[in-house]
Amino acid sequence: MVRAAVLPAVGAPLEIAEIDLPDPGPGQVRIRLAAAGVCHSDLSLTNGTMRVPVPAVLGHEGAGTVVAVGEGVTHVSPGASVILNWAPSCGTCHACTLGEVWLCANALNGAADVYAHRTSDGSDLHPGLNVAAFAEETVVSASCVLPLPEGIPLTDAALLGCAVLTGYGAIHHSARVREGETVAVFGVGGVGLATLQSARIAGATTIVAVDVSPEKEELARAAGATDYVVASENTAREIRALTGKQGVDVAVECVGRAVTIRTAWESTRRGGRTTVVGIGGKDQQVTFNALELFHWGRTLSGCVYGNSDPAKDVPVLAEHVRAGRLDLGALVTERIALDGIPAAFENMVAGKGGRALVIF
Repeated sequence: MVRAAVLPAVGAPLEIAEIDLPDPGPGQVRIRLAAAGVCHSDLSLTNGTMRVPVPAVLGHEGAGTVVAVGEGVTHVSPGASVILNWAPSCGTCHACTLGEVWLCANALNGAADVYAHRTSDGSDLHPGLNVAAFAEETVVSASCVLPLPEGIPLTDAALLGCAVLTGYGAIHHSARVREGETVAVFGVGGVGLATLQSARIAGATTIVAVDVSPEKEELARAAGATDYVVASENTAREIRALTGKQGVDVAVECVGRAVTIRTAWESTRRGGRTTVVGIGGKDQQVTFNALELFHWGRTLSGCVYGNSDPAKDVPVLAEHVRAGRLDLGALVTERIALDGIPAAFENMVAGKGGRALVIF
């Protein structure tokens, strides 16, 4: 038996419960979690913005130690330190054959599986976004397991599984920020902080952080922001004033709200690029008129999982960590126990802090 945070139904509060995990079957791995990040996507699953089968154990950003492997698993062995990859590519769908593994049509098929049972009544449990990291231990497909490169602290490595891959990829793969360009990052949570660090790594000059909370300025500047703007109806104007009235080359939106997406777009120069990382609801409608689309010549693009290939990008990120260019610990503003997740969700809604990290 292991303890886990269970979502019994959409809109219901999380419950800390004991669950029964099976031994790993063929092609599966059992992992003892060291840490799991509390991501906004987990919150989106609880309120129905994103949907997965329930009851489910949430948590998709994690790292831990292999306990046991099933038949046919050869790339990791018991005792190995690993990172969880919640969106493994199948390698055969149309997107994968194009090399766009972050758009894999089958990446979340595992979320529909029954992977464990509640100890109290034997009821079926689904693995959230494939990996069920809000638990002391989990059993996952071997395709969801990446070996942890040497020299990376195991607990902080959890952040590589989502926040850092997303933020780094938004800068380097989606927006393709070039040295000397200017960048604005909207939303200074875990992903936003990773995006700021990644913009600094890319060699951006002016890096503007935008958030509703004045209290996050110190966090943002430590991550690489050269300027800080408290969000208001004048945000786009303030950003243009910081960039010679031109606007930034690139804006990255990490919030998922229509007004923020629109403001990010307006904050870029003529011909600028806006990358949307935040996950918004269907009710968040962004509108443009045909003339402004022509006149400004800007690009607006979505960004899934940082447009990243975890198998290729995690070793690159590990090298940045070892070289001191990427500080994983700086993303974490709170280290909590499993039963602290609901409070972490409340802080997220209130716009407080960066990443909360569950330590097992």
